[in-house]
Amino acid sequence: NCYIDAPVEAENVSVDAMPADKMGLDIGTETAKIYAEAVKSAKTVVWNGPMGVFENPTLAKGTIAVAESLAETDYLSSTGTTTILGGRDSAAAVNQLGFADKMSHISTGGGASLEFLEGKVLPGVAAADDK
Repeated sequence: NCYIDAPVEAENVSVDAMPADKMGLDIGTETAKIYAEAVKSAKTVVWNGPMGVFENPTLAKGTIAVAESLAETDYLSSTGTTTILGGRDSAAAVNQLGFADKMSHISTGGGASLEFLEGKVLPGVAAADDK
């Protein structure tokens, strides 16, 4: 049986050294540092999807690093970053990690969130406007 949270062996490799017989299930330590640092200076961050298979502690390190960094920006402060999370897994990750209250907006509709930001008319909103 295969369980998502079962112990797994993970190997950290550079993007150009990814073995053909392996799967990338989290971002590496260097990428996590780059992303975590980048969000600290951003005015707005749109996050759609965790960095890895966050349900498994071995594969959650990238998601944790980015979530922690976003939580440190604290949108409630005058210099804070606006953080918009879209998608059920992103919402679950920040809730599970205890950072949900530090995010500006969380939506379980990942694709819908991206379409809304693109300026597309969402079917549910269009139907509500017809009334």
